[in-house]
Amino acid sequence: MQKTVAVVGMGYVGLTLTAALARKNHIVHGVDVSPQVVEALSSGRIHVFEPGVAETFDDLLGTKIFISDQLPAEPLDAVILAVSTPVDLATGTPDLSNLAAAAGEVAARCHPGTLVVVRSTVPIGTSREIVLPALAARWEHPRLVMAPERTIQGQALRELVELPQVIGALDAGSLDAGVELFQGLARQLVPVSSLEAAEMVKLANNCHTDAIYAFGNELALIAEQHGLDPLEVIRATNVDYPRPDLARPGYVGGGCLSKDPYLMLASTLPGREPYLVGRARALNEHLPAYVAGRLVELIRQEFGRTEGVRLSVLGWAYKGWPATDDMRGTPIADMLPIFMAAGLVVRGHDPLVADEVILKYGGEPVSLDKAFACADAMIIINDHPDYREIEPAARLAGSDVRVLFDSWRILDEAAVTASGARYAGIGYTPQGVAS
Repeated sequence: MQKTVAVVGMGYVGLTLTAALARKNHIVHGVDVSPQVVEALSSGRIHVFEPGVAETFDDLLGTKIFISDQLPAEPLDAVILAVSTPVDLATGTPDLSNLAAAAGEVAARCHPGTLVVVRSTVPIGTSREIVLPALAARWEHPRLVMAPERTIQGQALRELVELPQVIGALDAGSLDAGVELFQGLARQLVPVSSLEAAEMVKLANNCHTDAIYAFGNELALIAEQHGLDPLEVIRATNVDYPRPDLARPGYVGGGCLSKDPYLMLASTLPGREPYLVGRARALNEHLPAYVAGRLVELIRQEFGRTEGVRLSVLGWAYKGWPATDDMRGTPIADMLPIFMAAGLVVRGHDPLVADEVILKYGGEPVSLDKAFACADAMIIINDHPDYREIEPAARLAGSDVRVLFDSWRILDEAAVTASGARYAGIGYTPQGVAS
């Protein structure tokens, strides 16, 4: 059954949901307070990279998708709140003002029968304590559900359909309305007993992922102390062992994993902080600066100095696969101050990140060819498919690269060392260079 829906907040979560709902034949009004975002989307220019979204806007803008800076005057079956809930990383304090403002605007402009869906990721209790009072101040019987987004960037339009949609509700009537809305989108619905249970599901997913990756990183740092190869240890650990596989070491960023552990921490009572969530996040936040320091030391060992050494950085987005241009939680943000303090000349390449973004962060944008041709040292930060296809022998032949830090261990180590460069990875610094 076709619905008329407004999605408030045209960031990654709201934008992809707008496209997915429109593809299911709903009428979707995308709302955002940013004039630049409204202007761009109204013209069909998509401001984030996500496969399928631009094509959907090309097909459905003006017929199924409408963009504005305010809610439409026409009656709506549902309003989905997908506004940002940023965290002050210095204090761990979430800012829920955008959500409160959006809820107030919905209560003022929409009819009381409108279903309100919280899609933003929030601390446990937020839907009831922040959104509900704004609605109840004007509506006698608000209808409210919490339906968390759990997609991975690069596969959002597929996962919005294929992943089970968790729905928690204020009451039975709200749950029925939420199920009716999402049953036309997701193949499987998972009703839970409360708004709070649904809020915690999203935080549990991402905190668990953060902790899994943190353990892989912990192993790498311990292996490094003993001169061991962490990938060898992890591979051997996982072979036909009937317990959960260990994760490879690597950077952990993005808009969710770098923020949601703080929202979980903000959900706990004073003096009852969890043991694992904060420590896992601290370790993952420590890794980029630690790697930058290790790379600077390798460069100093190789060249006897760091000042003026040319460093090419491949991969500025926070991850390489599924491919994205998202810079939220990118490792380079913590690495660059260390590189700059060492006097390195930083050049940058990324298949999707715009040159102006690389410039803004402090690097000189270059082509992949120039990244190899005009470097003394190199670090590969993400595992974009373009980097996985690099043939070290061909790229390094005749180049001045003498240190290559392969964060994800995607290149042929023997080919790198045979070219005369020193090879290293996270938790892995073998001694000696082939002549």
